[in-house]
Amino acid sequence: MSHLNGSQNNSTVGIRYFGILEVAVFTTITSLPCCVFIFINCTMLFTLRSKTIFCETPRYVLVFNLLFADTALLFQAQSMYLMSAGRVKLVYYVCFSLSLIIQLYSLISPFTLLVMSLERYVAVCYPLRHTSIVTIRNTGASIAIIWVIGFQYVFVQVALLLKVSLSKEFTGKISDYCGKENIFPDPVFELFKKSFIYFWYVLTAVIITSTYIGVMVAAWSASTDKVSAEKACKTLILHMVQLGISLCSPVHNAIVYLLLNHVNRTIVVRIQAALYVCVFMFPRCLSSLIYGLRDQTIRPVLMM
Repeated sequence: MSHLNGSQNNSTVGIRYFGILEVAVFTTITSLPCCVFIFINCTMLFTLRSKTIFCETPRYVLVFNLLFADTALLFQAQSMYLMSAGRVKLVYYVCFSLSLIIQLYSLISPFTLLVMSLERYVAVCYPLRHTSIVTIRNTGASIAIIWVIGFQYVFVQVALLLKVSLSKEFTGKISDYCGKENIFPDPVFELFKKSFIYFWYVLTAVIITSTYIGVMVAAWSASTDKVSAEKACKTLILHMVQLGISLCSPVHNAIVYLLLNHVNRTIVVRIQAALYVCVFMFPRCLSSLIYGLRDQTIRPVLMM
């Protein structure tokens, strides 16, 4: 989540020590898959707005919200990566704003996965009440709540910045690259981020796991549609995989910081570039693969 910003920034720490050729190689390695993923996601977004059924079905509205946040996050994170690789220095407040936007988008995905898991749970366990519970109006309200929680996180960060900016030690300048070490100098930033993020991660993981168990129990019931329950179980497993990959980011950052103290910086950055593609980029395209290839309603339109 917000650690993704640190993940993306860590991979640019050593780039300024490379020659032009190696910088070009690293930017190509990250930019090519990023462009492919953005193209796939944009195709899915266009598909989800091309038919009335997609705009009027709560499940597809949630998929659109998930893809929008992932695509915007991919685009902005890669833009900041390229600016760092090109040794473009940003003004402190511009860097702070861009970092907050990345953190906002990174919060939307797990929250949307949470709501989508609850929707699948209701569809399997309460099929007769599904249409009355999961409506377009309730879905819109859920999406609004997701964004409100995300913006609350941003507003608190801004309030902390205003508090820190009043101190004499605050200079409002970036001495090096645009990274969290330079824009969040006060320990209170890190404490708030960890408290907020870990709380929501644990809550999301518990709820998604609970919905999976509930669907599994319902699948054993004789009154439940076995095919629908099986599909829901597979979808919830994929949601847990997506969340699990996102959880790798904090651990992955800790490993990178540990390596920086014991291994040559350039070697660490080479490892980081590969992890950036696998841990950060790939999960942002996983939703398109899940709903674009598996969904029998979307797939024919997507192929066209």
